[in-house]
Amino acid sequence: MPRTSATLETPCLDSVSTQDLYRELLVRIGEDPTRDGLVRTPERMEKSMQFLTRGYAMNVTDVLHDALFDVDYDEMVIVKDIEFFSMCEHHLLPFFGKAHIAYVPNGKVIGLSKIPRLVDVFARRLQVQERLTTQIGEAITDAIHPQGVAVILEAQHLCMMMRGVEKQHSSTVTSAMLGVFKTQLQTRNEFLSLVRRQGNSF
Repeated sequence: MPRTSATLETPCLDSVSTQDLYRELLVRIGEDPTRDGLVRTPERMEKSMQFLTRGYAMNVTDVLHDALFDVDYDEMVIVKDIEFFSMCEHHLLPFFGKAHIAYVPNGKVIGLSKIPRLVDVFARRLQVQERLTTQIGEAITDAIHPQGVAVILEAQHLCMMMRGVEKQHSSTVTSAMLGVFKTQLQTRNEFLSLVRRQGNSF
């Protein structure tokens, strides 16, 4: 009987440790994982990847559950220049930069220190910048149902800087405008003006 894709044998990854996989990777790129400098590299790689992708073990509810407050305030709240680091899902190379986030409350606000943590929930995963931008905006919308949310990410991508086109000075800017930031030009322009005051590039 011919073997189909359903009957093809696949290795049982449960029987192979993550460190074994990294050790195999070192061999396949032409290295010797038994030499001094590489003996503990699989262990370090495992710990590093766990840290860089720790967003998979985080969720918005846990991050925000004790930091949502009823406040009678309906003007713009902006947290800008939030440093973030993420991993490009296409090449597993880092991209990093700054996030600028604003929202107009609708009776409820988020504790300010939680907004950078919210960014990390999604940034510390394998990502593309466009999705990351949207996820942050939608998470704030779902959490407090504000009048609107605006998110701008400025980032440099090592997959562009170190490989491919090798353009070291390029940057990528993405935005998500929701609610009044999408429908009201004055509100959107106020946000852009306030964020640009410190010389941001977009």
